[in-house]
Amino acid sequence: MERLTTAAARNIFYGGSFFFFVVFALLVANSYMQARVMEQTNPISAEAERGKRIWEKKACFDCHTLFGEGARFAPELGRVWFKYGGDRDPAATEDTFKAWFAAQPTGTEGRHQMPQLHLSDADVHDMAVFLRWVAHVDTQNWPPHAPK
Repeated sequence: MERLTTAAARNIFYGGSFFFFVVFALLVANSYMQARVMEQTNPISAEAERGKRIWEKKACFDCHTLFGEGARFAPELGRVWFKYGGDRDPAATEDTFKAWFAAQPTGTEGRHQMPQLHLSDADVHDMAVFLRWVAHVDTQNWPPHAPK
């Protein structure tokens, strides 16, 4: 009957650890390269950066999600740019966002209310540019959507 010796167990442990470390390092390198490709194909503008800062300052992630990250309390906003017209009529889409932000809270009974964020026209523009940028990021269909 064969038995696993201490030396064989040690070699399996070190060999397996080395193998999986190499696999991990290759996956990290691949992720880094893919992130650089995505960054170059969809560069962020100064307006979109300001919109992201507003997103963070107003804590929109406390209720909404982007790319599946956030509170999941309110709708995912990754594709909201397209929902309200998007690239067909960017000015009208931005006007829709401006009206939406101005109308909050709506007072609809039985629903949690989005707070009034008191955004200036410049802030709304920057948020619109940020949401447009987000909508154009190739997320490879993440987050998954339930079939309708």
